[in-house]
Amino acid sequence: MSTPLITNDAVIFGLLMTILGFVFITSSSESKFWKKFYNVIPALLMCYFLPSLLSTFGIIDSHESKLYFVASRYLLPTSLVLLTISVDLKEIIKLGPKALIMFFTATIGIVLGGPIAIMIFSYVAPEWVHAPAPNELWRGMSTIAGSWIGGGANQAAMKEVFEVQGELFSKMVAVDIIVANVWMAVLLTGIGFNKKIDSKLKADASAIEELKNKMTEFQNRTAKIPTLKDLIVIGMVGFMSTGLAHFVSDLVAPYIAENYPGLERYSLTSGFFWIVVIATAMGVILSFTKAKELEGAGASKVGSVFIYILVATIGTHMDIGAIFEDWHLFLIGLTWMAIHVLLLVIVAKIIRAPYFFLAVGSKANIGGAASAPVVAAAFHPALAPVGVLLAVLGYVLGTYGAWISGVLMEMATP
Repeated sequence: MSTPLITNDAVIFGLLMTILGFVFITSSSESKFWKKFYNVIPALLMCYFLPSLLSTFGIIDSHESKLYFVASRYLLPTSLVLLTISVDLKEIIKLGPKALIMFFTATIGIVLGGPIAIMIFSYVAPEWVHAPAPNELWRGMSTIAGSWIGGGANQAAMKEVFEVQGELFSKMVAVDIIVANVWMAVLLTGIGFNKKIDSKLKADASAIEELKNKMTEFQNRTAKIPTLKDLIVIGMVGFMSTGLAHFVSDLVAPYIAENYPGLERYSLTSGFFWIVVIATAMGVILSFTKAKELEGAGASKVGSVFIYILVATIGTHMDIGAIFEDWHLFLIGLTWMAIHVLLLVIVAKIIRAPYFFLAVGSKANIGGAASAPVVAAAFHPALAPVGVLLAVLGYVLGTYGAWISGVLMEMATP
C-alpha cells in the first residue's frame, strides 16, 4: 500500500474545513450557476463527497487519521446536547407512531434483505455467493447487518459471533460504507423534493410542519447577537455534558461487561453507546431548564458546525475506487439496500408516512447517531432529536437483529 501524500492530521483538518467553507460559500452564493448546481445536488451531500476524493486519490489515509475518532467521541456528543437543548418533547410525542413504524420497517428490511439478496444471486450468479471464500459470504454480510441496524459496536460483535476472517471483513467494511453512502446521497437528494414525495405518498406532514414552525417561532423570539460570554457558556454546557457522558460511560460499560456479559448483544457494553445515550439525555434534561434559552444565542448553530465536521470526517472513509475491486460484492450490497428501500416505500404508502419518517427511520438504522440527526436536521434543525432518539433504539436492537439476519443468510446460502 502506497504512503498517502498527507499524514498530518492538522493539515487534513485544514483541508476538510476548506472544503466545508467552499461548500457553504458557494451554496449561499447568488450566482446562477451555483443556485442551479445546489438545486440538483444538496450541499450536505457535497460535504460527504468532496472529502471522499481525498481518500480515493490517496491524498490521505482515513484509517490512520484520528480525526474521525475526535469528531465522533468529542464533537458528536456535544452537538447532540446543543441540538436537543431546545427540544420540545411534547411536540415530538405529538408526531405519533409513524416514526417508530418506519424505524422498525427499516430494521426488518435489513434483516430480511440480506437473505433475499443471497437467494436472488444463488440463481442469477451462484459463483458470486461462494466468493471471495467458499460459503463464507453470509458471514461477512452479517457484519454489514450489524452496522446497518446498529453501528460499529454491533458490527464488531457480529465479526466475533460468526468468526469473520480479516480479509473478508475488510471487504465487507468497504461494501458497508460505500453502499450506505450511496443511499445517503439518494436520501439527501430527496429532501429537496420532499413535498412532491409526500404528495405521492399521500402523507400528512402537518405535525412535522407544526413542530418546525413552533421551533422557528421560539428561535426568532429568543434570538440575539451572541456575546463572547454566550459562546463560552454554550461551549461549557456542551463539552461539560460530553465530559460527564464519557465519565459515566467509563464506569457503566465496563461494569456491565464484567457482570452482565450477555447484554453485549444489545450494545450495552459499548462505551460509545452510553456516551450517545447520556449526552442525548443531558440535552433533553437541559431543555426543561433556563439553558434552553441558549438557543437564542445560537446553540444549535454551534452544534451544527460540529455535525458538519463529523460529516466531513465520515466522508474521508468512503473510497470510491474500492467499488472496482470485487465489484460483484457491491452489486449484492446494492440489491440488499434496494429491498430495504422497497419495503420502506410500500409501508410509507400504506400508512401515509411523510418522507421525513422514511428518511430518518432508515438512517437511524443505517448510520445511527452519526447520520440520523444529520438527515433530520437537513429537514429542519428542530427535528434533529427525532433522529437521535431513533438511533439510540437502533444501537439496542443492532446485534440481535443482525444475528437473526446472519442465521437467515446462512440458511439461504445453497
